[in-house]
Amino acid sequence: MNSNSATPGVPQVPLLDDDTIAFGEEDNANKQFVHPYIVFFHLVFRCSAIIVYILCGWFSDSFIASFVLVTLLLSADFWTVKNISGRLLVGLRWWNYVDDEGKSHWVFESKQNRVNRNESRLFWLGLTLCPLIWSGFFIISLLSFKFRWMLLVMIALTLTGANLYGYVKCKFGAKENLKSVTTDFMKKQFLANATSFMFAQPAPPNVNTNSGVV
Repeated sequence: MNSNSATPGVPQVPLLDDDTIAFGEEDNANKQFVHPYIVFFHLVFRCSAIIVYILCGWFSDSFIASFVLVTLLLSADFWTVKNISGRLLVGLRWWNYVDDEGKSHWVFESKQNRVNRNESRLFWLGLTLCPLIWSGFFIISLLSFKFRWMLLVMIALTLTGANLYGYVKCKFGAKENLKSVTTDFMKKQFLANATSFMFAQPAPPNVNTNSGVV
């Protein structure tokens, strides 16, 4: 559902501010990152969950402590990506509301706004890469018969996969074949973003020119 079209019965919640460039923010388009802290928190929780999952057996023999810590990191990541980073970095949002008849409705919104290219690449790279890593962990835990850890991996796949599904649906719309679209999109985003970062050229220095109005 596009945020620019008003639908009767759907509560209208503003997705982003007006697209007009505010005075003093004309140079944001030339910045490498407009929201550096948002990018940091978009990646830190999901990367930390993966790192803790890999290294928890080296520092602690308690499965419960490791399970709780990884789950907390995954929950923080889910909330941050769903409510903050998707809205600010790429202008997408998915959410749910219950109407007066008690029916639950899912809303997938997108807005045509200025998106920083570097932020968009990092957003989609983190969104697509982490579910692939957790899928690998699932196969490993299944083949090694570590069913306790497989339960934790399934929680990770559920949370990271929900955000991936929601944002792909926001981007391509509800009428597309999401199974094929999601697969193709994950491949294209991962390859394109990885190639761009590997072969990116340094940006030329900005040259400030002063102009006066008589």
